[in-house]
Amino acid sequence: GSASPRARKTRDATACERAQQYEVGERIHGFTVSQVTAIPELSLTAVKLHHDGTGAKYLHLAREDTNNLFSVQFRTTPTDSTGVPHVLEHTVLCGSQKYPCRDPFFKMLNRSLSTFMNAFTASDYTLYPFSTQNPKDFQNLLSVYLDATFFPCLRELDFWQEGWRLEHENPKDPQTPLTFKGVVFNEMKGVFTDNERIFSQHLQNRLLPDHTYSVVSGGHPLCIPDLTWEQLKQFHATHYHPSNARFFTYGNFPLEQHLKQIHEEALSKFEKIEPNTAVPAQKPWDKPREFHITCGPDSLAAGSSGHTTVGVSFLLPDITDTFEAFTLNLLSSLLISGPNSPFYKALIESGLGTDFSPDVGYNGYTREAYFSVGLQGIAEQDTQAVRDIIDRTIEEVIEKGFEEDRIEALLHKIEIQMKHQSVSFGLSLTSYIASCWNHDGDPVELLQLGGQVARLRQCLKENPHFLQEKVKQYFKNNPHKLTLSMTPDNKYPEKQAQMETEKLKEKVDSLSPKDKQQIYEKGLELQTQQSQPQDASCLPALKVSDIEPTMPLTELEVALAAGQTPVQICAQPTNGLVYFRAFVSLHTLPEELRPYVPLFCRVLTKLGCGLLGYRELAQLMELKTGGMAASPHVLPDETHLDTYEQGVLFSSFCLERNLPDMMHLWSEIFSSPCFEEEEHFRVLVKMSAQELANGVPDSGHLYASLRASRTLTPVGDLQETFSGMDQVRLMKRIAEMTDVRPVLRKLPQIQEHVLHRDNMRCSVNATPQQMPLAEKAVEKFIRNLGRSKPERKPVCPYVVEKPAPSGSSGSAHISGPQVIRKLITAPTFKPCQTKTHFLLPFPVNYVGECIRTAPYADPDHASLKILARLMTAKFLHTEIREKGGAYGGGARLSRDGVFTLYSYRDPRSAETLQSFSKAMDWAKAGRFTEQDIDEAKLSVFSAVDAPVAPSDRGLDHFLCGLSDEMKQVHREQLFAVRHEDLIHVSNKYLDTGK
Repeated sequence: GSASPRARKTRDATACERAQQYEVGERIHGFTVSQVTAIPELSLTAVKLHHDGTGAKYLHLAREDTNNLFSVQFRTTPTDSTGVPHVLEHTVLCGSQKYPCRDPFFKMLNRSLSTFMNAFTASDYTLYPFSTQNPKDFQNLLSVYLDATFFPCLRELDFWQEGWRLEHENPKDPQTPLTFKGVVFNEMKGVFTDNERIFSQHLQNRLLPDHTYSVVSGGHPLCIPDLTWEQLKQFHATHYHPSNARFFTYGNFPLEQHLKQIHEEALSKFEKIEPNTAVPAQKPWDKPREFHITCGPDSLAAGSSGHTTVGVSFLLPDITDTFEAFTLNLLSSLLISGPNSPFYKALIESGLGTDFSPDVGYNGYTREAYFSVGLQGIAEQDTQAVRDIIDRTIEEVIEKGFEEDRIEALLHKIEIQMKHQSVSFGLSLTSYIASCWNHDGDPVELLQLGGQVARLRQCLKENPHFLQEKVKQYFKNNPHKLTLSMTPDNKYPEKQAQMETEKLKEKVDSLSPKDKQQIYEKGLELQTQQSQPQDASCLPALKVSDIEPTMPLTELEVALAAGQTPVQICAQPTNGLVYFRAFVSLHTLPEELRPYVPLFCRVLTKLGCGLLGYRELAQLMELKTGGMAASPHVLPDETHLDTYEQGVLFSSFCLERNLPDMMHLWSEIFSSPCFEEEEHFRVLVKMSAQELANGVPDSGHLYASLRASRTLTPVGDLQETFSGMDQVRLMKRIAEMTDVRPVLRKLPQIQEHVLHRDNMRCSVNATPQQMPLAEKAVEKFIRNLGRSKPERKPVCPYVVEKPAPSGSSGSAHISGPQVIRKLITAPTFKPCQTKTHFLLPFPVNYVGECIRTAPYADPDHASLKILARLMTAKFLHTEIREKGGAYGGGARLSRDGVFTLYSYRDPRSAETLQSFSKAMDWAKAGRFTEQDIDEAKLSVFSAVDAPVAPSDRGLDHFLCGLSDEMKQVHREQLFAVRHEDLIHVSNKYLDTGK
């Protein structure tokens, strides 16, 4: 190509070196460079530019990362709760000038190897990000995103489908009553069944009442039907303009190429305008305010105490003052995070409630930030007591200040977060800077965390009372203070339904016979449009030949520590962090203790150990590690559906200098965990039960699917016990007990099966230089561990020993002795059919149907994986989302061979089950083309080849005994799937009778 001479010279330079050669004032493809700054603490270089013709802002972060990201962000400041920015975000993705086909966005999921594609509506901006590791794919997706955002079709029928419409219950029969339908309408009905969301929505609306923050940007179900198509198009014209846009790119692809494409395909076609979308400052109050709201009853939360929530919130300064925002964010963590913080001690341990109120802590997503603190799960009469505790705690902090160790622990946390590399680093960065940049703050300054930490240390050195003075200024002497309380009302769902009925009546009553006729005809037109085969040939696409035929191998070494414990060593560029994991197999655990394993894991690292109380342990973990956790795992065998391994995974990471300390903490936890701390155990149980209950509305489809699979495989059964509705209900029961000691006594019984070195294997991911030190530390940890009592027999008579692949078994990339895994097999397990319905207080449903199919190593598994994607993209998406009005639906195949059909936030249920069976008939009839199959392969491979962080490489081998060779075989099976294979597996497995 016509590369500039400079680009040719630096072909081998790193992304950061290339970026550092730009000069301020240099002009590139219609843009001018305004700043070039190296940010070594995040190993990146920032290049800031602006577009000469339109004034569009641009930030490029060059970093040696192959997972490149693009995002464009518009400041969207609605003045009502019709959800116009949210409906617009959905509708722009329904076709554009260059790509006029329906729903190019969902179609690109199958024509690309993207690692992420989505769109988000926040209170005051809308963000469109995607990421991919393939340069051709990046150009394709960029072209689709630019055209969608700047030149969308915004057809009326798309607005009807995505936003809201009046439609006959049966669109083909004009005699059936009219109802509200639409994707966003149902999505927001789902959102407002979540009591935490109701609380945080009101909190923002009441604390910042002057401008855009007083409305619901996502749309309130009762206001969405006031939005017109004209208003939607008008909002696009004023807000989706380059002069109101911020462009962001990240990664190691060359910047010039991005600038050229963005300028040519979009920006060159616009003139500069004054967008007038700025959010004015909120006028501060001269005295505090109070509000009371109601919400729906919560049948899943523990019922012994109360269900009232109360929170006190304070308005803070503008988030564009970077250092003040950094300080207040840190101050907020000091006040509320962990068992050593003043509010945790005063509120959580008061026993008055179950957990902090929603949105606790620092909220920096609005132009002026706010801090909120309170309790949920309290009795209504304790509201005043909670408010008094909050005032009293603020006074105490002003008087006593904070221990130096706690400040150090938080600064350590910032250091470790900067070094820890996640695979979606680009996505984290675009989200991190979005709010500040949206209000014209400096995103580069925001990323220079090193400088902010240094400045804070300086302030504390010059004035030891620095933080206390901030508490006094912003909390004690701040009249802009809101107290919000929320109590459940058993009639709430009825009242909401009643208001929706009235809204519907008002809409229907105002219709003329001509309007009604039009609604009927439009409804039919929409149905026809949704049922037509769609031509997506205008969209760019990768081919199956663009997928790498082989996967990169991960070099692993296995060594035996202390004579017999296998340690897997994986040298990786981890940025100076050491990642340690241990897995202990639980095949000796008695059946009746199984349901308590998740609880054991949740509290193990939070109750203290050895001579350390739980406060000291929490403090040391913050100071020396990036976190230490235990979690229950069920690992399916790749060759047999009725064989699996159950166990507990311990995971943690730290800076190299703290490794001996971290391993010492693990030794203490293993040798003498403390299960006597009844008071604190109670607190932890209540918090967990509350958290689980709050999570159901968001993950209803997962809970439904887990429950459906429990009778199909032993793995499904155990997963339901560990993480399904059974677990939610068990935790609710424990939280309601007056005496928790019987439960507490089970923990030492579980400990006997878990906390010793028999049946343990460890793994370490660190840089090659750190390995010798890491191996020594792990060896020492293992030597200190006890053995279990020799007479422990496996409870399940069926335990199989299975060696993991190793160098001796033909896996070239794994050296050292074999790891022997102890698997449980259940030859007596009889899969059977069941149907379950949970009645929950939600106006939407979550439907799951599961089928037992084939294990990972079976070639059928590969065919079913492609089939699940095909059924989702070519059949279920249209049936369940577009026609049915659910927020989502599809098919997927899990590693354990269970094939699941599901829907999410779905207004229907019986019809959805019919759609599931229609989908199976569709698959058996083979109504899909070669191109459909290729698209499904692309989509499956974008998941198979999703980037893996250095900290997680080698994990599949460590946990499941999957070598890269086995994955390569599976890869080749996926490539080889043909039309007839898909029909074969449909007929073999997909039977509703199974």
